[in-house]
Amino acid sequence: MIRFQQVSLMRGIKPLLETVDVTLNPGDKIGLIGANGAGKSSLFGLLRGELHADQGEIDYPAKWRVAYVAQETPALDRAALDYAIDGDVTLRTLEAELAELEAQPESTENGIHIGELYSALADADAYTVNSRGEQLLLGLGFTIEQMQQPIASFSGGWRMRLNLAQALMCPSDLLLLDEPTNHLDLDAIIWLEDWLKRYAGTLLIISHDRDFLDEVVNVIVHIDERKLKRYSGNYSAFERQRAAQMILAAGAMEKQMRQRAHLESFVNRFKAQASKARQAQSRMKALEKMEELAPLRAAAEFSFEFREPLNAPNPLLVMEDVDAGYLITNEHGDPISNKTIVTGINFSLQIGQRIGLLGVNGAGKSTLIKTIAGELQPLTGEATVGKGLTIGYFAQHQVEMLRHDESPLWHLAKIAPTVREQELRNFLGSFNFPGNMVTSSIRPFSGGEKARLALALIVWQRPNLLLLDEPTNHLDLETREALTDALAQFEGTLVVVSHDRHLLRATTDQFIIVADGKLQPFDGDLDDYKDWLFQTKLGKGTKVLPVATDKSAELPLVSPVSAGPSVEKQVDKNAQKKLDAEQRQRLATQRKPIEARIKRLEEQIAKRNAQKAEIDTQLAASEIYESANKAKLKTLLTDQAYYTKDLAQLESEWLEQQEQLEKIAA
Repeated sequence: MIRFQQVSLMRGIKPLLETVDVTLNPGDKIGLIGANGAGKSSLFGLLRGELHADQGEIDYPAKWRVAYVAQETPALDRAALDYAIDGDVTLRTLEAELAELEAQPESTENGIHIGELYSALADADAYTVNSRGEQLLLGLGFTIEQMQQPIASFSGGWRMRLNLAQALMCPSDLLLLDEPTNHLDLDAIIWLEDWLKRYAGTLLIISHDRDFLDEVVNVIVHIDERKLKRYSGNYSAFERQRAAQMILAAGAMEKQMRQRAHLESFVNRFKAQASKARQAQSRMKALEKMEELAPLRAAAEFSFEFREPLNAPNPLLVMEDVDAGYLITNEHGDPISNKTIVTGINFSLQIGQRIGLLGVNGAGKSTLIKTIAGELQPLTGEATVGKGLTIGYFAQHQVEMLRHDESPLWHLAKIAPTVREQELRNFLGSFNFPGNMVTSSIRPFSGGEKARLALALIVWQRPNLLLLDEPTNHLDLETREALTDALAQFEGTLVVVSHDRHLLRATTDQFIIVADGKLQPFDGDLDDYKDWLFQTKLGKGTKVLPVATDKSAELPLVSPVSAGPSVEKQVDKNAQKKLDAEQRQRLATQRKPIEARIKRLEEQIAKRNAQKAEIDTQLAASEIYESANKAKLKTLLTDQAYYTKDLAQLESEWLEQQEQLEKIAA
């Protein structure tokens, strides 16, 4: 277990922890939460041994293997897959030792050592490491082609995914993840949740994604007022317990205030009277001994609202037969070809629609958003914009385009040059930019503060169409909640791409999906999307997209009434029979590839069993262990380990496919 005993920690002159006591059990999945700057990352530094407590002790088993995500990724020529596998340091060390020994002249001692290394490599799952690495990278959004590309060719966000893959590849007893979802999209987060649920060690996560915490953790540790408080359950359970504690604390404070008032009243009335002096003195001592209860404070609330749009054209936008993508240019900037990402878009945006845009990584969500925003021109087709359309577009690259040498006030004055400075200051103050912060350079601002400024600039412009591409990156829980509340009350039209499922559920009422180069309505909720994602991405079923069944809806987006997931169906008996037949056909279509895969797996299992039996027979012969047969023995041991591992994988997949078949039958 992990035990904090009377731990105190200072960073510079700022106290982060004071005489902290908390115990975390082996196998716990712990969410570490607290305000920005409370000391969450510093606590990780203590567990990694990079920081040392000013007093007290932190104890956990010395034999525990600790894995964490590196914050820097060198621009190497090493392939992404090899870099991910490098996370298994023990395996790489064994491989290096084996290569060194095999390069030396043969000897009996070397042969024994080589045999031991091969056995250790088998124990370290060396013969399945490539497939395990590929599965990790596929889950995190990499394609097979990208796995062979050099690290230097990836952007910063993708390099952080590679660092995360390294941490997951490392066999560990304690896994430390600091904001692992920041650089992931929704499909990668859902995959990561599934992976972490099956993680056997002790898990400690810093995250501002409440749905992610709810899915993964069973313990919350809250850093507040320089103390660590342990709560059982997920984040939602923590909120309920915290609210109950605040109600109790408020009641206790009120009771104590009444007691104080009564004692002080008695003392003030009777301290001058000789007959009551002893009693007054007694009550004064009681007042002095009374320990003043500190209020159990909630986090400082932050809220804002989108101002009412100035006008509301309807429709705001219509796209007809549009292909969205990029122009490919030569070195002179002249267009030479098109790269089409999403084809045949027939799409209208009505006033008041609230749309969540779904799709796996690389499907074209951001391309579509940029095309709607006008940052990309349609490659083909026609986009008609409503008169008076005002777009508020938020994306990470726009945050990066802020002038780091200028202040929040300068940025706002640039888009509102005729407005009085005090009005601009008041507006920025409502976004938590108080005092000197308004006129300070934004260079030292955190990612969350810069994102908050970008949001403030959008709100000022009173858009009637909001396009948000991952707006919660780098935002803490309080700011995410404020954004969610503001979007829920926004009176215009909303299209949002987000990995924050709490925000999606609270602010949207219909979904569309970009899949297979097409834009389609998605007839379902986020749980349906999760099921579909596992079918398509992890191969746990067949690729059946739950699109809307209303054939009259030619455009993927129509009015909210007709685009909802509950499409009214009034059919007679003949139509019902037709639907039943279609359902049977659909189920048969789903079963067919699974049954084919099961048959193929059974053939492979039979083949591997025969090969392994042959190896076992040869290893049972005593002459194989003679020194003259050293090379053959090494080969046989390697093959035996490979066939054993491969059989285990094949049998596991066979069971999964059988379970999937049973679900379809049910």
